Amino acid sequence: MGHLQVFIVSFLSISCVSIFMPNLVAAQLKTNFYAQTCPNVESIVRNVVNQKFKQTFVTIPAVLRLFFHDCFVEGCDASVIISSTSGNTAEKDHPDNLSLAGDGFDTVIKAKAAVDAIPSCKNKVSCADILALATRDVIQLSGGPGYAVELGRLDGLASKSSNVGGNLPKPTFNLDQLNTMFASHGLNQADMIALSAAHTLGFSHCDQFSNRIFNFSPKNPVDPSLNKTYAAQLQQMCPKNVDPRIAINMDPITPRAFDNVYFQNLQKGMGLFTSDQVLFTDQRSKGTVDLWASNSKVFQTAFVNAMTKLGRVGVKTGKNGNIRIDCGAFN
Repeated sequence: MGHLQVFIVSFLSISCVSIFMPNLVAAQLKTNFYAQTCPNVESIVRNVVNQKFKQTFVTIPAVLRLFFHDCFVEGCDASVIISSTSGNTAEKDHPDNLSLAGDGFDTVIKAKAAVDAIPSCKNKVSCADILALATRDVIQLSGGPGYAVELGRLDGLASKSSNVGGNLPKPTFNLDQLNTMFASHGLNQADMIALSAAHTLGFSHCDQFSNRIFNFSPKNPVDPSLNKTYAAQLQQMCPKNVDPRIAINMDPITPRAFDNVYFQNLQKGMGLFTSDQVLFTDQRSKGTVDLWASNSKVFQTAFVNAMTKLGRVGVKTGKNGNIRIDCGAFN
């Protein structure tokens, strides 16, 4: 998920509902939402995801990060997919979103086209729901758990770059900062730790962690919480004069598998970001890391629960949204 990196009035009101009355939002979403209008929507989306995955593995972390970045700014409403116009700089062009791989956007746009190619489904399924379905599919494709996706989101009516700043976790965050940001979206510490495990997939650029391997502090140029061998490897891969084009696997052991090795890496001091490693070095979260490092099933259950809760954040219904004809542009 990389980093995962103010609100318009409608989002404030809806996100308050999702935080304080989560059951109300859950009631608006249903796993069989399209049973009458587009009963085959899940298989249509899955086929597109499978085709895209065969072209490039990047599809998997790209879609996963796209979903997270979407939900954490305006809520899960596909606002991150909107393209900028001469009159509006959209979310996707904020510096925190420039590292989102194009394959994530392309997957949603192609899936939307495939859905709309079915006459009975045309203009019936939101881009936000397609992104939620595609996210579940890429998790499964990489060996993660399958789960029922709640559906019924509408697409958002706003996408502003100015709303992104401060709404995505940074690689430098400590546990308190992580907990505070996730709590603002109705997600608890366990949810935060589970969602952080998305860093078991994908890559990051050197500038996101170079401070840990070269100039951590005057006494310790290298972050002492980093495994020394791992730190040396990172120094070899990432020159001191940071080349922004160099990408490093976030999970050095199983970078293409969705698994609990992420937590085992933390136990060995091999968390790439400060915000990863702190989950093990802080005693308040260490127990969860240790449990999930040794019990994959318990972790996967927690992850599914966290993803379901994440998918309820800032959901648009009624007049607060619509179904976009083109995922990249407002109707």
